Amino acid sequence: MIRTALRGCALLLAALVIAGCGEAGVPESALPPITASMQDMKSTSPSATTTTTTTTTAATPTCPAPGTDFDCDLRQRIQKAQQYVTTRPGTTGIVLRDRQTGQVWRNDKAGDLVWTASTIKLAMTVNLFLRDKAGQITLTTDDRNLIQRMLNSSDDKAADSLWFKYAGADHMAFNNAFPDYGMKTIQPQKGFSNFYPYWGFQKCAPDDLDALINYVLTKAPADTRDYIVNQLRAVAPNQQWGVWAAGPAAQPGNKDGWSEEQGGWVMNSVGFVGPGARYTLAIMNSLNGQGGYDQGQETDSQVAKILFGGRF
Repeated sequence: MIRTALRGCALLLAALVIAGCGEAGVPESALPPITASMQDMKSTSPSATTTTTTTTTAATPTCPAPGTDFDCDLRQRIQKAQQYVTTRPGTTGIVLRDRQTGQVWRNDKAGDLVWTASTIKLAMTVNLFLRDKAGQITLTTDDRNLIQRMLNSSDDKAADSLWFKYAGADHMAFNNAFPDYGMKTIQPQKGFSNFYPYWGFQKCAPDDLDALINYVLTKAPADTRDYIVNQLRAVAPNQQWGVWAAGPAAQPGNKDGWSEEQGGWVMNSVGFVGPGARYTLAIMNSLNGQGGYDQGQETDSQVAKILFGGRF
């Protein structure tokens, strides 16, 4: 509160008159939200004029640097998410994108290669639908049921059936197409299976998953996009973590991946939140032998909660 006042007293020979001084002020509720300065305030006595000026600037809310093109609230949340993952086991790569403004925040692990685990099943789904539309393959009713199981509960046997059936004579039909969806650094890993490449042994970066989910939302045919979005918004309980933890008000959808690989557990989640799937989020947590499934699930879910909990 800022107050200025002038108090004056005049003593007359015939009588004693005491003049009380009034108090002028501006209530806090009338101040602008960030800064305020008071106008000069003046009081005048019968014998003199005195002016007192007081200027102040209210404290400006801290808007941290990370993601400077996002609004202040989200920038504060990004800073908290950054700080949080530094306290967690292993390493965590994050890519956050605002599809409405085009702004992107990537942390320093966003380009690190990590085992994809089951997140690659989303890329397989895109590939199968596109090849079917192009007349290159013909998906049967059984195939479509396998795709639904692969997305809903991350069914490994369903993924195996589809991969072995549609990988092509050289086994490369899927991997040759993945870069078309923005997955520029995905790499199949040799020495872990007789069938190479195999969906279960691949590495990619959070940047790849960010590109993939945005391909689904912006470039995939409308019926393919709508099918995938609806499936990801209705996943089974075993996938209701990671991006899903943004909360029901955020209308999340996600494809999660989890596995114990060479080097330890990996816990990954990629999806979207917000009205119209405005934001996309890719998280890849490589535990590096410092923790397991529970710790990784907690990390991924907490990142989503920090970024979006209570925002919608």
